Amino acid sequence: MFHILKSDGAQRLVFGWASVSVTVDGEQIEDLEGDTIDPEELEKAAYQYVLDFRDAGEMHDQGLRKKARLVESCVFTPEKLKAMRIPEGTVPLGWWVGFYVDDDDAWEKIKDGTYTMFSIEGRGEREPVEKSARTFADIVGNGR
Repeated sequence: MFHILKSDGAQRLVFGWASVSVTVDGEQIEDLEGDTIDPEELEKAAYQYVLDFRDAGEMHDQGLRKKARLVESCVFTPEKLKAMRIPEGTVPLGWWVGFYVDDDDAWEKIKDGTYTMFSIEGRGEREPVEKSARTFADIVGNGR
């Protein structure tokens, strides 16, 4: 889960990191569930989402789909940063998104601070790995 970093009330647009794999310091992030995702796997997941879904819902609830539509998506990888001439360590390796929020109730929850983050819903296979020293909570401070 990552904070909404910009919202444009006049256009009903919200932007932020959908997921970050590696910090600007080069450390892999552990999310709130204790999971990590390699940048290559995040890139594949992001492309699948853009090809097959492109909408946003609320709280991973199947009954609350189609609340917003994807307008911007970029997965930052080492290769793309190099191609764009963005120096390593400037932005994290992760997935940046923007959505147009169609649903009035969802938009109000974004404006009033009820919804402050993006969260990707996905499936994967858990594999044991050596734990990182930093967690998502360390980076964002108690989810706020």
